[in-house]
Amino acid sequence: MKLKHIFLGAIALLALSVTSGCVDEVKFGNSFLEKAPGGDVTKDTIFNNAEYTRDFLWNTYSKLYYGLPYYWDGGVGVKMNTGVFEALSDSWHSHNSWDEVNRQFYSGTYLPGNAGKFNYCGENVWSAVRAAYIFLENVDKTPGIDDAEKTRLKAEAKCIIASRYFDMFRHYGGLPIAKQSFDGTEGVYDLPRATVEETVNFMVKLLDEAAPQLPWVLDEADRSNWDGRFTKAAAMGLKCKILVFAASPLFNSATPYCTTGNQEANDKHQAWYGGYKPELWTACLQACKDFFDAVQTNGYYQLVQAAGTTPGQYRAAFRNAYSSRGTTEMLISTRVKYKGYAGDWSDWDSKFVTEWNAFGGYTPTEDYMEMFPWKDGRPFDFNKENKNNSLDTMFVNKDNNFDLTRDPRLYETMIVNNVQWSLNDNGNMSGRRGELWINGREASSGPSSESGQYATGLANNKFYMNKDDEKGRVTCWPYLRLSEMYLIYAEALAQNNSFDDAIKQINVVRSRVGLKGLKESQPETDFNDKTNLINAILNERACELGFEDTRFFDMIRYRRADLFERTLHGLRIFRQKDGKDYNFSYSDKKQGSEGWEASQPTHFRYEKFPLGNVARVWWTNFDTKWYLSAFPPTEINKGYGLTQNPGW
Repeated sequence: MKLKHIFLGAIALLALSVTSGCVDEVKFGNSFLEKAPGGDVTKDTIFNNAEYTRDFLWNTYSKLYYGLPYYWDGGVGVKMNTGVFEALSDSWHSHNSWDEVNRQFYSGTYLPGNAGKFNYCGENVWSAVRAAYIFLENVDKTPGIDDAEKTRLKAEAKCIIASRYFDMFRHYGGLPIAKQSFDGTEGVYDLPRATVEETVNFMVKLLDEAAPQLPWVLDEADRSNWDGRFTKAAAMGLKCKILVFAASPLFNSATPYCTTGNQEANDKHQAWYGGYKPELWTACLQACKDFFDAVQTNGYYQLVQAAGTTPGQYRAAFRNAYSSRGTTEMLISTRVKYKGYAGDWSDWDSKFVTEWNAFGGYTPTEDYMEMFPWKDGRPFDFNKENKNNSLDTMFVNKDNNFDLTRDPRLYETMIVNNVQWSLNDNGNMSGRRGELWINGREASSGPSSESGQYATGLANNKFYMNKDDEKGRVTCWPYLRLSEMYLIYAEALAQNNSFDDAIKQINVVRSRVGLKGLKESQPETDFNDKTNLINAILNERACELGFEDTRFFDMIRYRRADLFERTLHGLRIFRQKDGKDYNFSYSDKKQGSEGWEASQPTHFRYEKFPLGNVARVWWTNFDTKWYLSAFPPTEINKGYGLTQNPGW
């Protein structure tokens, strides 16, 4: 078969060193091989035993997408050598010179044949697809599993295929469509690259077939162990996520996204739909209506709500929404069990994210910080607030018992100056305050050197969870949660000119963290202008879904070359005393009964500075070909019908 290098050997997938997905225990690897009669593992061995058959599917779940780098495994676990997609957006910047974000993308040296940001021949995509098909083709002959369970398990396998295709689709566009497993025989099958439309229809068909065969939600008794298995709600939600991406201008436009270089993929509609099709937005809207109608009918799913109305309680609710498994908000989640530094395979703590934070791999930009509004929902504008002398309270108001002044999601997404580190599930913040001012404990000599965790004067806090109240907690990847569904619905409504209804969906998400409605917060903005409303939705997605693989792909699917090209900024922070900058150091802190808190600086001066130590070639020379990745030339040269993306 001409794709045999993509699909792993039939039983090779049984030997695991890293597991992720729906369950904490995966019974594969050496322990499974020891169970097999005679130690000879074949498809007959597996699918003649109910337990082995179920375990085969659980292992296939282990190949679902997990968005964080988590281990030095030379492949999926380490991502772009610890780099993440969001560091390619305008919201995050990598100051880690040795990750592939810097080596290939900021430098502009990425070429076809490099692994790039998502390896076409790796990432567990094709091995997961093949394993799911092996399961679909063999489960019916397994004794000891009744027909109802087989139907459900087959539906789950179809969802796995659809999700893995989508993970590849958003990087490459149209893909070869596999509809069965392969035995590795050369020349038996020929899988040419499909069109964008065919690829989307294939994913949607799988989900439409699967959804009616799945429970709407897992039984309460099953949730603690089985959270993460596909449900009807998850299948319906994933369909919406696929359709909103497909309907976006990247693929759905009067002109292709790139008109330079080889145009074969454009001519064959493998990199776009061939024109603008408003019915794609109509289909997306209908899928969203179907989903929320089902929520209304069947119940259970709702946003995680705050226990009270304090900023800390809003922040705690938001944290639980994206990081906790088994909530009423999480539709699809994945987890990773990896080998820790001490060789303990049971280590779930996010030590690697903590370490790579320290290298400066995930520094938020000042431009991103500005996207988060004031806590009442009014937009924040650095330049405007600087003129009004309002920057001194841009994060916290010390004169009002250190009241947080901004959108609570800001503090969960990034570490900012003069805000307490620790937060528990009740929304109580404690501990010392972040000293991001020059000569403060975190920033040290300040971000002038543009290196390390605080290189931008801000630091990543999403999934960081190295504080005492979070140690040992499972680091869950929120592949799809309900708040994103509200924003997908809002976008589909806006694209179908239902502006007021779109705003209602946005306001559901905003109200969870205490923000006023969009119109009430921005009375000067005309939200009957579609461009204004779409920009507001993208901004809301950036705030709600930060570091969740959202901003980069939003910039991609809306072809926002203007955002890729703009120079990004950091934030310098100076301690003020008597209206002047004061070189206050840790050794100046008061001792004795007053303690260090009493000597914390009260006032600060903030200034923006352009990031320059690690520049991006995109800032001066962005090429639209970067919207999609290039296929490896070695694949194209095999002659099975794979065409290169435009511009490459």
